[in-house]
Amino acid sequence: MKLFKQQLVVFLVLLSGAFINKANAFSVGSYSAFYSSHKPNKDSVIKILAIGNSFSEDAIEYYLHGLAKAGGYKVIIGNLYIGGAPLDLHWKNAQNNTDAYEYRKVGLDGKKERFPKTSLAKALADENWDYISFQQASPKSGLFDSFKEPLPLLFDYVKGKTTNPKVKYLWHQTWAYAQNSTHNGFASYSKDQMRMYEAIAEASKKVKTLVPIDIVVPAGTAIQNARTKLGDVLCRDGYHLDLNVGRYTAACTWYEAIFKKNVIGNTYKPDKINGSDALTAQQAAHKAVKKPFKVSKIK
Repeated sequence: MKLFKQQLVVFLVLLSGAFINKANAFSVGSYSAFYSSHKPNKDSVIKILAIGNSFSEDAIEYYLHGLAKAGGYKVIIGNLYIGGAPLDLHWKNAQNNTDAYEYRKVGLDGKKERFPKTSLAKALADENWDYISFQQASPKSGLFDSFKEPLPLLFDYVKGKTTNPKVKYLWHQTWAYAQNSTHNGFASYSKDQMRMYEAIAEASKKVKTLVPIDIVVPAGTAIQNARTKLGDVLCRDGYHLDLNVGRYTAACTWYEAIFKKNVIGNTYKPDKINGSDALTAQQAAHKAVKKPFKVSKIK
C-alpha cells in the first residue's frame, strides 16, 4: 500500500507538469524522484560526513571540495575512516564508543587534517552536519541481507547523536570490482563484474525499506557508466578507484546527488585528467543520478 501511494504521488506530479526542472530534470521512471529534492544554500557552509572506509576516501576526500567550490558552494567534508569497515563494525564501535577511526577532515580551504583515535560520537559532535552517509564494505555491498541487522541500529544511533534536525541521510552505493580483480570478496558474485554491479544496484534500491535514507549516491552506477566508454580501467588494484578519473567520477556523482546541480560543465577537474575523460566522468555521474540503478551507455 505504501509503495502504491508513492507511485500515485509521482504519477500525479508528472501529470501536473510540476516535475520539470530545467537545471536537472528527472526522467520518467527514475527512482531519483523518490528522494529528497532539497537544494543546499550557497550562502551557508555545507557540511558532509561519511561513515565509511577506503571507498568513501576514494569518493569524497580528493575532488569533491574542488567541484563544490567551482559550483559556488562552501563545504566541509569529513570521513570516518577504517579500511574495509563493514556496517556491523561501525555499529560495534558505536556501542562501545571506541576511538577506532582516523577522522579525516577537509576544511573550507580544501586542506585535509587527520585526527587519529576518534570515535563516532566525537565526529558527529564536531560539526552541525548537513549530510551523513552510510555504506557497506565492498565485498558485502551487494548482499542486502548483510544490511538488515546493523544498518537500522547504526542509523538510530547516528540520528540520536546528530545536532542538526534538518540533516539528510545518504546511502553511498559503491562500485563493482574490475573484472580481473583478485579480491576474495569477488567470489560472492562468481567473479563477474556485471553480476556484482547488479547486486549492488538492487541492494541500494532496497535500502530505503530499512531506514529513511534521503538520497542514494549512485557512485557504483556512475563507475559502470564510465566503463562503457573508457573500458575496465577505473580501478587501480582491482577494487579501489584509479587516483584520477576513477575518483573524479565518484566525486562528480556525490556533487550532483547532493547539490542537485548538473555536474556537466563544472569547471573543476584534476590536472592529470584530460578534458575528454573529465567530460566522460561528468556524463557518467549525471546519467547515474538520473538513473541510479541501471547502466547508461556513454557515447
